[in-house]
Amino acid sequence: MTSATTTVTIPRLRFLAFQINNSSVCAASRFFHFHQTRVSVSSLSRGRSLSAMTTPQGSSDSTKTERVVIKGRVQGVWYRNWTIENATQLGLKGWVRNRKDGSVEALFSGSVNAVQEMEQRCRRGPPDAVVTGIQVFPSDDDPGTAFQRKPTV
Repeated sequence: MTSATTTVTIPRLRFLAFQINNSSVCAASRFFHFHQTRVSVSSLSRGRSLSAMTTPQGSSDSTKTERVVIKGRVQGVWYRNWTIENATQLGLKGWVRNRKDGSVEALFSGSVNAVQEMEQRCRRGPPDAVVTGIQVFPSDDDPGTAFQRKPTV
């Protein structure tokens, strides 16, 4: 069985389709809300959603750290795992956690471009989230050495 991968781009939306034995089969049922996205064939076996692998768009020598509070339907919709995956792809350090008030809080630290890209992604969130608001605060907190999940506060 031969297969070919086709990536289809619509402004700021991209999805992956496969062609098996000359018949088109849509393998990705979800649209991705970020641009310059490459989705790998191996990510189809990952379970709940496809994993997008991206490269930060440009780099900056300066580092930016900000704390972000995301409000809306952001708990129980895979938002924290999605945040960890996206922040790791962008090379960010920091953390994400649920808050008892129903929001999600995160600390992002890295290149200015990567932090800004992550902020834009958080405005949309994963497919099942409904983001109604986002607050961004500059921060001097220590982001640690990787991106991790923290306990609810």
